[in-house]
Amino acid sequence: MAYFDNAKKGDVVFGLVFGKGTIRDVFEDSHYKIVVEFENEHEIPYTEDGVPGWGKFQVQTLFYKTDIDVTELDFSPVSKVLTPKKIIKLMDKKKLEVRLPSGIWHKCNKATKKYTREMLEKEKFHLFRKQPSN
Repeated sequence: MAYFDNAKKGDVVFGLVFGKGTIRDVFEDSHYKIVVEFENEHEIPYTEDGVPGWGKFQVQTLFYKTDIDVTELDFSPVSKVLTPKKIIKLMDKKKLEVRLPSGIWHKCNKATKKYTREMLEKEKFHLFRKQPSN
């Protein structure tokens, strides 16, 4: 049984990328089971397992809001605003993180490359930080 087998229009969900959303449509005979409308007006199709129809994600990124515990996720504020030069340098070294619209910090990779470029072009430098050392 898949995670979204019993999904209904109007169910409240949480996406790791876009945050809080609502199921807008449910399909029976389609590769994508549901379409979610997020508070920032993005509409994204998802499979019955919660895998989005955009980017290079291969894992579940959508959950029912009541099922996810976000206390383990990093929502901390940026401590230092980076310069564009430093952002590009960290991206080349694969040590850059970007703050997603949901507020979660995510390592810059293929899945977030377009979003990263858009935020750089819009000069939203406060949405970047050096990846913390573990």
